[in-house]
Amino acid sequence: MVFRTLRTFAAGSLTASLLAAPAFAQSGEDLMGLSDRDLRDALEMRYDASLAATQDPAIVNATDARYHWASEAKVQCAIAVGFTKNDLRDEDSIRKCDAAYGRFMAPPPAPPLPPPPPAPVRPPICDQSVSTVFFDFDSRMAPETAATTAQFLRSNTQTCGWTGFDVIGHTDRSGSDAYNDALSISRAQAVADVMVAQGIPQEMITVTGRGEHDLAVQTVDGERNPQNRRVVITVR
Repeated sequence: MVFRTLRTFAAGSLTASLLAAPAFAQSGEDLMGLSDRDLRDALEMRYDASLAATQDPAIVNATDARYHWASEAKVQCAIAVGFTKNDLRDEDSIRKCDAAYGRFMAPPPAPPLPPPPPAPVRPPICDQSVSTVFFDFDSRMAPETAATTAQFLRSNTQTCGWTGFDVIGHTDRSGSDAYNDALSISRAQAVADVMVAQGIPQEMITVTGRGEHDLAVQTVDGERNPQNRRVVITVR
């Protein structure tokens, strides 16, 4: 059986040339309605394209099924062309030729989407939602520990997704209510100033004072207690 040979292109170029050529769009059933000459041309075109595809490294090495269907089309189209050379039409081989040709000509399936990235693991350190800074008796000056606390908050703000900080000052029950209210605000502001100095934006900080009205340790009026002289920083 002798077929048209196309020797002017490398396999890859030959495939591209054949696939770009006008193609018969008919299904196997429609091919049977063509004239003998048109049918033979259609079958030979399919054979040539299939042959070129089986020699194209891009298709041979592909992970999809195009090479399989190109090989099937090459065999079936060769059989069908052979019948036409004897003025015969073999409907089975024509149908299989056209079906396999259509399968390998179809666009390859899109590659599967990569799996979504794993959800970020929230560091356990982010669960520390409250930090406390303790003050000396009657002091408005932030202790050295305030800088360490502010550095911790600043370095973990982005990682933990914190959007703000509530800085609340407290006192013990030594002194009048009015004096302690003002003292608690002064303590909260002193800690807030340290936080800003460590790089935390001022707009992320709210400052309030509770005086002696929200004690950590319940005491009688006038009693000094170091656990109550504090500034509590709550993250948002």
